[in-house]
Amino acid sequence: MIKHILFFLLFAVLIPAQSKILIPMDLKQTDHLKAYGVTFNALEKGTLADWLLNYRGGSFMLDYSDQLALQCRLKGVSFETVSAGQVVSIYSFVQSEDQNMEVVRLEKAPKIAVYVPPGFQPWDDAVTMVMEYAEVPYEKIWIEEILRGDLEKYDWLHLHHEDFTGQYGKFYASFRNAQWYIEQQILFENEAKHLGFTKVSELEKAVALTIKNYVSQGGFLFAMCSATDSYDIALSAMNVDIVDRMFDGDAPDPNAQEKINFNNTLAFENFKLEMNPYVYEYSDIDIQPLEIGNENNDYFTLFEFSAKYDPVPTMLTQDHVNVIKGFMGQTTMFRKSLIKNSVIIMGQRAGTDQVRYIHGNFGRGTFTFYGGHDPEDYRHAVGDPPTDLSLYKKSPEYRLILNNNLIPAAKKKKQKT
Repeated sequence: MIKHILFFLLFAVLIPAQSKILIPMDLKQTDHLKAYGVTFNALEKGTLADWLLNYRGGSFMLDYSDQLALQCRLKGVSFETVSAGQVVSIYSFVQSEDQNMEVVRLEKAPKIAVYVPPGFQPWDDAVTMVMEYAEVPYEKIWIEEILRGDLEKYDWLHLHHEDFTGQYGKFYASFRNAQWYIEQQILFENEAKHLGFTKVSELEKAVALTIKNYVSQGGFLFAMCSATDSYDIALSAMNVDIVDRMFDGDAPDPNAQEKINFNNTLAFENFKLEMNPYVYEYSDIDIQPLEIGNENNDYFTLFEFSAKYDPVPTMLTQDHVNVIKGFMGQTTMFRKSLIKNSVIIMGQRAGTDQVRYIHGNFGRGTFTFYGGHDPEDYRHAVGDPPTDLSLYKKSPEYRLILNNNLIPAAKKKKQKT
């Protein structure tokens, strides 16, 4: 009898060590967004995770622990406890040659920085908003920290909705008399003066170049909305003034268009600048609302990549659906004809030249640009209330943001169970 009891206790101890927790990311998942946070925080605690690309919506597999199971329950995240035999079957299936799936090992939680001005609130930006909801930790940095070299402390950088051209978002026509606009201009002008720059536009160029060097040395850059095209435009205009006098006190170079250098940019080329300071646009990179048409027909399609041979774009496009509702922004989508051939297009509006989601390599690092402002607020306007993400726990649009968080943690995994 004692032998039977001892055997039962030994069996009970061994089973959790041999079993794993599967966090499914298909339609059965109750909270896709917090599932990323659970996985991220497990990595922070030293737990290894496997990302099962294209398996049940891009599921996560982690070693079983009572603490992890409790976290899933507390966060409302669906999970399944799978036995050692089931684990072997799942890995064998995912890694079989006739399946467009793969296992990628996530080894260490990346250190995340968000580039934001003082006084920002998390709901000002979709990325910080979803990281707050998912409980993915991040740190805030701004101009001075970047210029003094602090980026080397971080694996991943998100660009808040910055205007890297130094034109304050080109809100001049509509908001130049608004208190927030006036305060923003004073803030940036004081920062430029403090750091020894005569113009905000020159300060922004220095920041853009520092970020580019960060990427070249292995950093992961993620940007949305106006931080995508305005960033590349700033890089193209390193040696030319493209900013009008109400922004920097003097007239722009009348030959600016001919002098910009597309060799300096990451993603875009051959674009035409919008030099009129009263027009709410930077260039012709952005797709205009009239081109998009009816909101009810605004969807984009995620492309499928080879999980075994193109794991990074596969990771970036993991989702439980592949046709996704569009959403507007200052920069909503990118014109395909102006995207460099070296850049991977990952999401595009079918039958059009309207591209939503792109990825590329530069030096030892990568960049990902995602058009639009708030994935669950189609026409987000200045002053609108924050989106309550507890109402959008399954948001496929927001999932694309959180996919990016995990890229620095990934290491290609050939096999293990």
